[in-house]
Amino acid sequence: MDKKLLTILCCPITHKGLKVAGKGDLGKVNSAIEAGNVQNRGGSVLTDELEEALVTDDRKLLYPVRNGIPVLLEGESVNMEQIH
Repeated sequence: MDKKLLTILCCPITHKGLKVAGKGDLGKVNSAIEAGNVQNRGGSVLTDELEEALVTDDRKLLYPVRNGIPVLLEGESVNMEQIH
């Protein structure tokens, strides 16, 4: 992810800054996805593991990155509180 792009992107819901999700966060999310325990804010259960994602500065919301493009849509975001 282009660092310059990250400096201008923000969460469309909370307006907080975004950063690349680390391996730890991605590992937790992908484990929960594999267990069938993750829904996006649109209500869809996620079935495909995430290769890349952005997370808000407070680590409460996660946005998938598909083919190098951040998907910054409210319905595609994942509330991180559901990840244990």
